Amino acid sequence: MTLEELETIVAARAAASPDDSWTAKLLGKGPEKCAEKFGEEAIEAVIEAVKGDPERLASEAADVLFHLLVMLKSRDVALSDVMDELARRQGQSGLAEKAARPAK
Repeated sequence: MTLEELETIVAARAAASPDDSWTAKLLGKGPEKCAEKFGEEAIEAVIEAVKGDPERLASEAADVLFHLLVMLKSRDVALSDVMDELARRQGQSGLAEKAARPAK
């Protein structure tokens, strides 16, 4: 499965009734709740990475990718926008890219 295929699945589930789709129910709670769920899944993936269990890490990483796409959907950010940004960054090193970011 590709990320693009997963994005299509998220979109289909988002269009379903919240009574029938957990994804639609989560999206109905708003972008903040979607971001919170993504954060929870990311933390679980970090924990599994530290533990060193490859199977559990793969499972949690799948949750991270799914919930990343749900979070993006909640803010109407297309996966193609993220991929375009990654492509733009390929022309420079990670250190140069980080140095070019505006100060916060």
